[in-house]
Amino acid sequence: MSTPEEQDEKSRPGAAVELRPEVSALPAYVPGARPLVGVKVHKLSSNENPYPPLPSVVERLHDVLAELHRYPDLAAVDLVAALAGRLSDDAVASDAAEPGASAVMPENIVVGNGSVAVLSHILDAVVRPGDEVVYPWRSFEAYPIAVAIAGGEAVEVPLAPDASLDVDALAAAVTPRTRAVVVCTPNNPTGPAVTHTEVLRLLAAVPRDVLVLVDEAYLEFVRQDDAVDGVALLVDHPNVVLLRTFSKAYGLAGLRVGYAVASVELAAGIRAVSTPFGVSAVAQAAAVASLEARDELFDRVERIVRERGRVLDALRAQGWPVPDSQANFVWFPVGDAAVAFAQAASERGLLVRPFAGDGVRVSIGDEEANDVLLAFAAQVAERFLER
Repeated sequence: MSTPEEQDEKSRPGAAVELRPEVSALPAYVPGARPLVGVKVHKLSSNENPYPPLPSVVERLHDVLAELHRYPDLAAVDLVAALAGRLSDDAVASDAAEPGASAVMPENIVVGNGSVAVLSHILDAVVRPGDEVVYPWRSFEAYPIAVAIAGGEAVEVPLAPDASLDVDALAAAVTPRTRAVVVCTPNNPTGPAVTHTEVLRLLAAVPRDVLVLVDEAYLEFVRQDDAVDGVALLVDHPNVVLLRTFSKAYGLAGLRVGYAVASVELAAGIRAVSTPFGVSAVAQAAAVASLEARDELFDRVERIVRERGRVLDALRAQGWPVPDSQANFVWFPVGDAAVAFAQAASERGLLVRPFAGDGVRVSIGDEEANDVLLAFAAQVAERFLER
């Protein structure tokens, strides 16, 4: 019980409302650096698609703009139906899926205001105060924030020496208090992806009442053998949830559209805690149009993948120990020199994303931007490789 003096202090004008301790302790989410107005720079700090939306996608938005005084479709019916159809078609074409057993229904899909929002909704739906959430580290910096807000306790599992996820270490970190395990593949910010076989091994080791969240924000850029087939995983593992986005391959980062694919029961729970009208009418229309134009959009994805290969080959020829990347970025493991590396890049017109103490992530841009990156990397190789 408060003393009279404490009560008097709280009643004074200007007394601050006390935040939850978990909120006060949250690490800040650090966005990619933004270019200064009027200054020619190459922004390679946010893993954005370097190409603008297709003209057909932009054209679709004209009719929607005239209806902005109306709320968007709460259930995002057209978008969810389009996603269910696309995912079902992909499942039929997959060698990993059981014949006739991988159809995705609209009831399996939950959309939200970007994959970060959907991530939070997933954890809010399943994590109780004090529950453990196991995830790799370093990985997506939203994980510790989302876990803390949900009331969970973070269990960070170090990456393997090659900057890939150590699925056996993730499995070994599971305890009776574990409520969820997060698999980021390809891993942001380092780039390597796990295989389907590795995920199956993890699922075999994890109790079936533990949620396994497979974060596939960069799914469309993966070209390795034995790639994860997320929809096939759902068939035999109702504790799996897939997390995906339209921000990267589809080039809709400015509109914020993410989605989860899960069992009907889990999807209903996630939907129940989601923000109403979380995806705008403009975003819904753009996502549907992008799905319809997927072949044309994926021609652009192939260009990014080819550029990724060119950049990785050139950096390795310069002596940089860059790990394999299956995403739309590359990782410079420069450790404590990360901030200095980013500052040097900025001075040469390159905005990159440092992770203090670990390394620097650089997005794959257009050919001009990538050429500038390679020239810079060659210039500073001796300085940073000798550390």
